[in-house]
Amino acid sequence: MSTDLTEYKKQAGHKAVEFVESGMVVGLGHGSTAIWAVRRIAELLKEGQLKGIQGIPCSSAVEEEAQALEIPLTDLNAHPQVDITIDGADEVDPELNLIKGGGGALLREKMVAQASQREIIVIDAGKRSDVLGTNFALPVEVVQFGWEASARFIEEQGAKVSQRLNDDGTPFISDQHNYILDCDFGPIADLGMLDFFLKTRVGIVEHGLFLGMATDLIVAGTEGIEHIQAEV
Repeated sequence: MSTDLTEYKKQAGHKAVEFVESGMVVGLGHGSTAIWAVRRIAELLKEGQLKGIQGIPCSSAVEEEAQALEIPLTDLNAHPQVDITIDGADEVDPELNLIKGGGGALLREKMVAQASQREIIVIDAGKRSDVLGTNFALPVEVVQFGWEASARFIEEQGAKVSQRLNDDGTPFISDQHNYILDCDFGPIADLGMLDFFLKTRVGIVEHGLFLGMATDLIVAGTEGIEHIQAEV
C-alpha cells in the first residue's frame, strides 16, 4: 500500500472521530480505513478528551485490537441502539449505497449499521464509483451446508461466483463460521431487486449490499477531505 493511500485512510478515519462525543456507544468498524478511527478513539480516551465511550466491534479482529487499545467494549444485547458507527466500504455510489464485506465481516457490520443512529463511512477516493459492482464483486455470506446450491442460485441471477479462500487454499470462514462467496455481477442495474432476491433464498445468511444505511460519507484523497451527508 502506498504511503499516500495510507495517509488518506488515516485522514478519513480521524475526521470521522470528530463526530464522536463523550458518553456515546460507538460501532467500531472493520477494515484498513476504519481501524484508524478505532486507534484515534483510543488516543482521545487516553488523553481524557473523550470519556465514557463504549465500543461495539464489527468483527473479532477489531474486538482484539480494541481490547489491546483499552477501549471499553459492549454489545448489541446491552445496547441495541448505537449512537454512531464509523466503518469502511469497498465501493460507494453517488446515493451512498455501499458494497461491503471485503474483509469478511459483513454480517456483524450490517447488524451494527442497522442499529446505528448515524453510520459514517470512511473511504479513500478510489472507492467511489457511479454504479455498484463496477469495481468490486459482491460478497455473500452463506451457511456451509449446501453452499454449492447457494452458489448456483446466485449464478442464476447473473453472477460469476467464486468461493473465498485463504492464502493456503482453505475456505475462508467468517466470524459466524460461514463461507463467503464473491459474486461478480458487473455493474448492478437494480440494487433493490438483487437485494430482494438474495434475501429470499434460504442458506444465504447476508449479502454486502448496504442500501440506504449510510448517513455520512467521508472521502480523503488528493483534493483533501470531503464530507457528504445522505439526503433525507
